[in-house]
Amino acid sequence: MLRTRLLLPLTFVAALPAAAAPLTFEKDVRQILKAHCFHCHGEDGETKGGLDVRLARFIVKGGKTGPAIVPGDTAKSHLLELVKQGEMPKGKGKLKDKDIATLEAWVAQGAKTARPEPEKLGPEHAFTDEDRAWWSLQPISTPKVPSFRSQVSSSQGATSAANLKPETSNLKPGIDAFIAAKLAEKGLSFSPDADPVTFIRRASFDLLGLPPTPEEVDTFVAAYIKNPASSIEQLVDRLLASPHYGERWGRHWLDAAGYADSEGFGEKDLERKWAWKYRDYVIASLNKDKPFDQFVREQLAGDEMIPKPFNKESADAIEKLTATGFLRMSPNGTGELGDDATKNANIADTIKMVGTSLYGLTIGCAQCHDHRYDPISQADYYRLRAVFEPGFDPKAWRNPARSLVSLLTDSQAKEAAKIEVEAKKIDDARLKKTEEFITEVLEKELLKAPEKDREALRAAYRTELKKRSKDQIALLKAWPRINQLSAGSLYLYDTTYKTKHAAELKEMSDAAAKVRDTKPKEEFLHAFVEEPKAKPELVPATFVFNRGNHDQPKEKVGPSELTVLAGQRKVELPEKDPKMATTGRRLALANALTDGRHPLLARVMVNRVWMQHFGKGIVATPGDFGQLGSKPTHPELLDWLAAEFMREGWSLKHLHRVIMTSRTYRQASTRDATRDRIDPDNLYLSRMNVRRLEAETLRDSLLAISGKLNPRIGGAPVPVMFNEEGQVVIGIDTTDTAGRPTGKIIPLNGDEFRRSIYVQARRSRPLEMFATFDAPVMEPSCDIRSVTTVSPQSLLLMNSATMRVHAQQFAQRVQNEGGKELPDQIRLAWKLVNGKAPSEADVQGSIEFVQAQTDFYKANPTPLEVQLGAPAKTPGDPAFLGLTALCHALMSSNALLYVD
Repeated sequence: MLRTRLLLPLTFVAALPAAAAPLTFEKDVRQILKAHCFHCHGEDGETKGGLDVRLARFIVKGGKTGPAIVPGDTAKSHLLELVKQGEMPKGKGKLKDKDIATLEAWVAQGAKTARPEPEKLGPEHAFTDEDRAWWSLQPISTPKVPSFRSQVSSSQGATSAANLKPETSNLKPGIDAFIAAKLAEKGLSFSPDADPVTFIRRASFDLLGLPPTPEEVDTFVAAYIKNPASSIEQLVDRLLASPHYGERWGRHWLDAAGYADSEGFGEKDLERKWAWKYRDYVIASLNKDKPFDQFVREQLAGDEMIPKPFNKESADAIEKLTATGFLRMSPNGTGELGDDATKNANIADTIKMVGTSLYGLTIGCAQCHDHRYDPISQADYYRLRAVFEPGFDPKAWRNPARSLVSLLTDSQAKEAAKIEVEAKKIDDARLKKTEEFITEVLEKELLKAPEKDREALRAAYRTELKKRSKDQIALLKAWPRINQLSAGSLYLYDTTYKTKHAAELKEMSDAAAKVRDTKPKEEFLHAFVEEPKAKPELVPATFVFNRGNHDQPKEKVGPSELTVLAGQRKVELPEKDPKMATTGRRLALANALTDGRHPLLARVMVNRVWMQHFGKGIVATPGDFGQLGSKPTHPELLDWLAAEFMREGWSLKHLHRVIMTSRTYRQASTRDATRDRIDPDNLYLSRMNVRRLEAETLRDSLLAISGKLNPRIGGAPVPVMFNEEGQVVIGIDTTDTAGRPTGKIIPLNGDEFRRSIYVQARRSRPLEMFATFDAPVMEPSCDIRSVTTVSPQSLLLMNSATMRVHAQQFAQRVQNEGGKELPDQIRLAWKLVNGKAPSEADVQGSIEFVQAQTDFYKANPTPLEVQLGAPAKTPGDPAFLGLTALCHALMSSNALLYVD
């Protein structure tokens, strides 16, 4: 029988606004129950206690103990009693007070619904009108741009646009209009423009990830004084034309794609030796401003965009195949374990990455059950999985090694085969010669044994190891010189018999290797390729997994987009494109995402670009445009940018120009009490945000400032290794097979100074500086980087050997380029770090600091720092070490670490 207790029904209701609109099940209550209760009371036919809470009338009807609620009577509503006491949801934390308040207020108001409920629930009722009305699922609009009538000038207060001259307001239609309109609502105004030195530094870091050179600063400042607007436009164009642009913005996309040079599984964390080809594809695509819709299509379905068999001599075919590395970036343990669970985990991680990077939704959360918050059913998850299943093909799984695509052409393969024949001739001659030498030595050694044992020893030696008798094994052990005789040990007998057998054999091996070196070099692609199936029934089927368990398949599903979009567009995808050798499912999905009418892709991408320019997206959660994500601060601006992006050919470089030439972007970052009071988080952008350099940008800046940056673009990654202290540093691992350090140092010939995007991204071995300064571990990808401020960061900057080496290199540069006088060297050092010359007070303080440090090193002789290898023994020049100390301090300062 239903229990009733005296409750305090108005306690939570009082927390709601007095004038709030009446609550409805669909708008206010269903979302709470879906997140916490559907799992046990309605979903998948599960109705514990006989209670189904998916409809209001089901709740009123109740379960085995009677009605769960009594509309209008909270005291008699058993459901409220249970949630208040924390007895429900069972096994979970108590509902939040605000959710309990909503439930109680809804019951008190009569448990109303927004519309008549269906007689029974079927797939067509999986989502409510409120679900479908979620902002990010609506078609992208072309909002009207606000007028400038109420724009606010930083210097003149609230001023009519008619009274503002273009050269004083600097407001541009579009971004500035939307931002200014919101600022006016909040009683805020734009900040003054940043000074030209600050602006070029900001723009250079944004587009290139590198500080501007002193010469570039001086040139821009001179141009800015003459014409600010045109100088900024020319600066942005120059930066966008730099090959370093693709490296900077490629890093952002590689975060979203989960790029790594290792598989990210187990202790071995096997290397992906050819993943860098995908990294280079991304950089090259961005540098040539490949339309983003094409960029997406190639990554999702490049192999389905080219004829089969692949023409390995076609640059276009190779490029499109390389692009599919996007779908090979997720952690993959099948190189070590081939079980179904490991395969399933790789597929699940890939879908999760696709969901956050392209849809901006946490689709992966629907793997085990309907999404608790967003209108994504479990069936939707598996319909999306069905798009990719033919390429993964769990029944004919290809582990990482087998999924590599060779780039060796037919003609090259024939040439390699011919060369191998010649090398094999040398190998055969060497084997014949080896047998001659072994026979010669064996006979000499047998002469040392008693004559009666010689034949038995000869027979024992010539008997295959696993076929030797116990007597033969014992006999050979008694004669170790015979027992150990092999091709690899002939050098030991050369000393005894004054022969050169080992050297002769090595010459023959070297000759064969030299011949093989003339073969065409075989390279591979870490690509995603769907193999054509001879019969339709060979295409792997996709099933919904019960509670996400891969070994509990239920109903079969076909490929589809998210069904919540069915009201505005076709979501079904073809099972098989009859014109293609493969199923064509991925290409169909790629075309749907990039058709210019999809509500998510363009919004997601322009938000990512905005986030990288301002430090925070218009939607603060770039990978979650759903219920648990942040809502856009400027929804009309987001749609305007998305529409502009698509209208201008999906050009990222055009989008950069629009953003970076706006008054919104050009603002100074200076804070004041009024802005901090009205908008403490600067959501409405009345100033620019101060941002800390990312880990990779910090390292690249140190290399650039010290004059050591190697500008070479592309190629195999720069290796990383553990040093003797257990820290991950750049270097070639020379530990022996037992993992013991050999002390051997292999020179990298300048590769150690390459940009950080080229440093090997081993998931289990992040470079020390990267790990300390919040570089992400790709599990499976990264939508937004965390920014922490912790003591190890300062300790690394002050104390690490790497930083001291950077400081020495910096000091060497300022000595070489700054002239012979210390004050001139100090001025150059400051300008390289800050972008501007120091004040004379700063120069004088720096001189005194260098002199004090020089005196210290005179009294305390200290060798120069060596990053790898044996420490130097000879003390460094005290004057140089004193200057190095200043350079170290400047490189560790906030002036370098933060961008205004």
